[in-house]
Amino acid sequence: MNPEFTKGPKIENLDGDQDIIIKFMKGPLFTLIIDKAVERQTDNLLRKVNKLEEDIRMLTGFNVDVIKLLCTEKEVAKEKIHKTKSDMETKRHKQHGAPHLEKSDLKAVDVNFYQTFIKRCHDEKRKPHVKMGSNASLDETEEQKLKSKIVPVNEIKRFVMDCLVKLGVQNEKAKVFTNGLVSSDNKGNACHGINRLESFIIDIKEKNCNANADPTITLETESTAVVSGNNGLGYVVGMFCMNLAIKKAAKTGIAMVVANNSNQFGCNSFYTEYAVEHGFIGLAFTNTSPAMVPTGAKQVCYGTNPMSIAAPAEFSDKVVVDFATTAAAVGKIELAKMNLQRIPLGWALDENCNPTTDPAVALKVNKLLPLGGDNSHKGTCLALMVEILSGLLAGSAYGPNIKKMGSKDQKPANLGHGFIAIDPKKFAPGFEKRLSDLIGYVRNLEPIDSKKPVLVPGDPERNIAKEIEDQGGIEYADAQLKLCDKLVKEMGIKPLRYALTKTK
Repeated sequence: MNPEFTKGPKIENLDGDQDIIIKFMKGPLFTLIIDKAVERQTDNLLRKVNKLEEDIRMLTGFNVDVIKLLCTEKEVAKEKIHKTKSDMETKRHKQHGAPHLEKSDLKAVDVNFYQTFIKRCHDEKRKPHVKMGSNASLDETEEQKLKSKIVPVNEIKRFVMDCLVKLGVQNEKAKVFTNGLVSSDNKGNACHGINRLESFIIDIKEKNCNANADPTITLETESTAVVSGNNGLGYVVGMFCMNLAIKKAAKTGIAMVVANNSNQFGCNSFYTEYAVEHGFIGLAFTNTSPAMVPTGAKQVCYGTNPMSIAAPAEFSDKVVVDFATTAAAVGKIELAKMNLQRIPLGWALDENCNPTTDPAVALKVNKLLPLGGDNSHKGTCLALMVEILSGLLAGSAYGPNIKKMGSKDQKPANLGHGFIAIDPKKFAPGFEKRLSDLIGYVRNLEPIDSKKPVLVPGDPERNIAKEIEDQGGIEYADAQLKLCDKLVKEMGIKPLRYALTKTK
């Protein structure tokens, strides 16, 4: 008795939902129930339970009601399986004197459970579609719309430049902005890439940002400086500050420059990698609009407050650490909404401070959880650390005093940044060699999965950049391309040209 799940009775009128459920049910949940029935080792089962919970959270094909139904049905199924196990063991013991249960004996029980589950999904009209907001859903039609296209890197840069020049942004400032924005997409960090362009354009149009402002030094010592961004482009302010920090560190060994009266400046690693290109260790910090609910609180206080450190190793190798101090950056939630996907539990809360998987709710309520989860102080502590090294040292707006992203308030964002440059040559000799030795050791560790080698921070981004180079450009989802089409019509600029084929 060993039927395959896909050979069971077909439930009609499920509009393709059966395939979605089958695909999931043949995964870790099926294995979990089998392992529970034959009483595998406790530690092995625990790992499977944890993996199952994560899979359910990440699953994009089930709404909340269906997940609840799944959990209920799972408990019912386990009771049925235990009873079946007992009955079968008794029968085997009587017949063969061997109270042992094979996996194959239980597959029919699981088939019945899954088929019942599918039918109940249909009968109760709880379709496994992703529903976010008032009318969005992920079905086969929407999946067709999510087809992507490849845009050459130089072409997407041309497009961004055209947008800025159309707005009257000076050429050199537009180049800095364009390089920063596109570098995010070129490393796979889409939350700071082209999907952010429209919000920058709106800020420039509505004069929330003075795109042609030049940063100025307001306080300076041999190894420190305070810079006013004069409400200019964050990318321009950030590059000015990192250049200044590098110049000072070349003389003193270490230097720190902070900035106030600035705006969003994209990925922190854009500046720390720039420092590495000049042979320096770079660190970058920035505060952001309040979005994080500190551990134990109901209201937001800190922003996502990202941080980065990058360091040079031998043979142009490097380490690049860059992360938000919330469980996820706002941009990742925006991308999930744009692509009609759910977000994992543990990223955000709803209006009642309950975990949500709906990105539309997460963005509307604006209550993100700290890195490490709501029971950990680590993310909250890191956010405060970033606030100290950026907003508080710079004298900018800080914490809850920063205006909310997208606010119609005309006052400047007045964000604070912090930049540190360190010249490793002014410390113990051989830094780059030692770093190469360390990261080489890490990369050569035996991986748990032979298909997934152990990486160091910065490796995934380099791999993505290489893939982009090999395929002839950056792959953008349909929703992102539609945003570009919208800007073409609104601004009267030349539309994007797509790569005809992937190059090898």
